[in-house]
Amino acid sequence: MKRETRAALSHKEIGKKLSSSTTVAVLLPTYCEAENIESLIRKLQLLKFNLTITVIDDSSPDGTTNIIKELQNEYDNILLLVRPSKLGLGTAITDGFGLLLSQKNEPKYIITMDADYSHNPDDIPKLLHAAKQGSDLIIGSRYCKGGKIIGWHQIRLIISRLANILASATVRMRIHDCTSGLRCYSKEYVKTVLSSLHSQTYEIQIETIKQARLQGFEVKEIPITFVNRKRGKSKLTMAEFKCFFFYILKNLFSKATIRLRTKRKK
Repeated sequence: MKRETRAALSHKEIGKKLSSSTTVAVLLPTYCEAENIESLIRKLQLLKFNLTITVIDDSSPDGTTNIIKELQNEYDNILLLVRPSKLGLGTAITDGFGLLLSQKNEPKYIITMDADYSHNPDDIPKLLHAAKQGSDLIIGSRYCKGGKIIGWHQIRLIISRLANILASATVRMRIHDCTSGLRCYSKEYVKTVLSSLHSQTYEIQIETIKQARLQGFEVKEIPITFVNRKRGKSKLTMAEFKCFFFYILKNLFSKATIRLRTKRKK
């Protein structure tokens, strides 16, 4: 589905709009999060911000959307976009960005986070503090000083660290955790780079950092504690895993080719 079609669907089915007092929007891409989503949203509601929670659900077959709709009856700050199928994390984030920027009252900051409770909502104030100090993309980092992971097997940890070393080389920035999903984006950043984001799946996390460098936005890492999924199963498919590494390798190969051609011209 093309982005234009998804955007049109958003306008048709959202039903609610951002409050005029909204300054922070939390963007939650979901697929089969019925076990987690209610407790996460209730925890987010405890944060003392002018908050809007935006859920982009890919037609979860486990009843996730029904839970969201019930919560909408209780809270007036929840937006829900149900997409027709599992379209990928990358498009969920860009659709969410587009939806939020299409509102009359645009949020000043957009937080993205996993909906499986691996990320702690209590870390959001730390990200916002860094944003208010002038950073445009703030990453909740598991690997910078002070960050840590709880509940991962050693092999998974090694694979993740290697992936982040490659990703850092890809974006040509010294970022410890390029793949973290807990982030804060400034409105100015999102407005500037949205049209340049084309990722379908998990490589969106690398592409957003790359665009920050290309467009001259400041990136900062804040240490967080990442806790392995409390409930449910992983949504990362082998196809998405391959797509992620293909993106890294393609960018590394492209840079190597450019350097080689430059040397030959000298």
